[in-house]
Amino acid sequence: MIRRRILLTSGASLLAAPALAQRNAGGLPDRPITITVPFAAGGPTDVVTRLVAEGMAKDLGQAVVVENVTGAGGTIAAARVAQARPDGTTLLMHHIGHASTATLYRKLSYDVQESFAPLGLASDAAMTLVARPDFPATDLAGYMAEIRDKGDKLTLAHAGLGGANQLCGMLLQRAAGRALTTVVFRGSAPAITEMVAGRIDVFCDQATNTAPFIKENRIRAYAVTLPQRVPGLDHLPTTAEAGEPSILMSTWHGLYAPASTPEEVQQRLAAALRAALQEKRLLDRFSELVTQPAAQDRATPEYHRRYLAEEVARWRPIIQDAGVYAD
Repeated sequence: MIRRRILLTSGASLLAAPALAQRNAGGLPDRPITITVPFAAGGPTDVVTRLVAEGMAKDLGQAVVVENVTGAGGTIAAARVAQARPDGTTLLMHHIGHASTATLYRKLSYDVQESFAPLGLASDAAMTLVARPDFPATDLAGYMAEIRDKGDKLTLAHAGLGGANQLCGMLLQRAAGRALTTVVFRGSAPAITEMVAGRIDVFCDQATNTAPFIKENRIRAYAVTLPQRVPGLDHLPTTAEAGEPSILMSTWHGLYAPASTPEEVQQRLAAALRAALQEKRLLDRFSELVTQPAAQDRATPEYHRRYLAEEVARWRPIIQDAGVYAD
């Protein structure tokens, strides 16, 4: 388990000894807020969280701490937040893997939906369907034809159970009606390195990770998995445009508090999240990362709660059909 803490302040005093009894507007205790990240520092989720934390600290006028707590596909971090004091000072930023955890893990110490208060979505990033640089297909139809023809003679990378690229790989195999030979890596970076070298055939990974290699023609790219084309990769069609509408997903991030957090506190934190998503620094950095801030009407507790339930329900049969579990 790796932990790393970075303090982001907005003129807030950290002399908090008597402050536990004090509360800011919106019912938040007047002490630092910790956003727990289930993945290592420097990865996409970590970068998104630090940008959001910076904007939230500015809006709230108090310190925000980002802590990396890794392991067990994000379940260690999620369990910690689920069991934390529900006062708004311990939060979780998780991606699509939070929804898939409900099925991937058959024994959890928490309930993915009932143990948390969703505060709002933070970002959406497209997945990209890519292949080694000498892969014979020139478009998505050819890509799928190769997969349907060769099946398990082709290697498919993913970076761990419950990650977005594993989920996207499930959609790819489901759409093709063929199982590929899966090769598991410790992160996207080594998987892409092996693909550039021609030792992995196909991959489905976040545009944040693949865009530099696509732009330099070091890997072949065929489509993005959002309903609309992606700025920065405008030349790539959507999977729907290219004839594979069932391969549709985004790597979304959402912010959570423990379930019993007071409604007033939830709404104050959600408002700070929406303010952060409009900060110029965040918008500029998200553009560089080929990701998009969640729209303001999606960065609300109400929308996030519905969306999480839909995603849990969506991925359950896909994971069960694949018969892949983490425990």
